[in-house]
Parts: sequence; C-alpha cells; structure tokens
Amino acid sequence: MKNGKHAFPTRIDQHRRPPQVIRYINRFLDATCDSSRRSILELLIPPDGQDSPDAYELRAGEIAARLGLAPSTTSEHLRQLLNLHLVSARKEGTMVFYRLRNHHLVLAFHELLEALETHYHSHDSTPELDETDEE
Repeated sequence: MKNGKHAFPTRIDQHRRPPQVIRYINRFLDATCDSSRRSILELLIPPDGQDSPDAYELRAGEIAARLGLAPSTTSEHLRQLLNLHLVSARKEGTMVFYRLRNHHLVLAFHELLEALETHYHSHDSTPELDETDEE
C-alpha cells in the first residue's frame, strides 16, 4: 500500500495507456502464448551465478537441440522474438548467437510463470485442461 492506497493501478489508469503501449503488450502476450517461444525465453535466462546476463548467449542450433525443435522452426520463433526486441543476435562467422535483450522483462515474465505454477499446484481441485488448451 502506498499512502494508504493500494499499489495496484486502478481500472481507469489501465485505460490511459497510449495505444502503442497497448499494442506492444498485446504483441508480447501473443508471442509468449506459444510454448516454444516461452521455452526459448526461459532457456536464455542465465543460470544462477552467472556474472552478467549480457554475457550469456546460446547458438540457434543449440537452442533447437535443447528444445527438440527443427532448426527452421527455431529460427522462425527467434525472428519473432527479435522483432519484439526480447532477444538480440550476434553473428560470428556462420554461427548466430542469441541472448536476452530485455532481461528485466523476461525475468518478470518468468516469475509470473512460476507464480502460475505455484497457484496451480496449491489448489486441490484444479480444473483439468483439455489437450487443445496446451501448446
């Protein structure tokens, strides 16, 4: 609570976002609705103890292999994440290395996923999802 008021934005505040911000939020959420793109973002989070998030990067082929995706599929997902400025690419010879570009945003998203998982496991009677709800 801040100054006796809730820290959450009010409903009115949410509607005052500029249209371009709303479009970016929608594009981000649309991109992260895909389980492969979510996995890529989580894979690019540096392991604990990594000194600098900017120093942690993986080759496109390594990402594909770790996630069991075809290289062409991985490239398409990475292209979409690049367009949203969530990852950046560095070319070295014929290899392309990827790393998180907006580390803070991806970590916040990762924390949301962990909170959702905790919430899911904390309920005795969780609703069953049918197979079409999963990607």
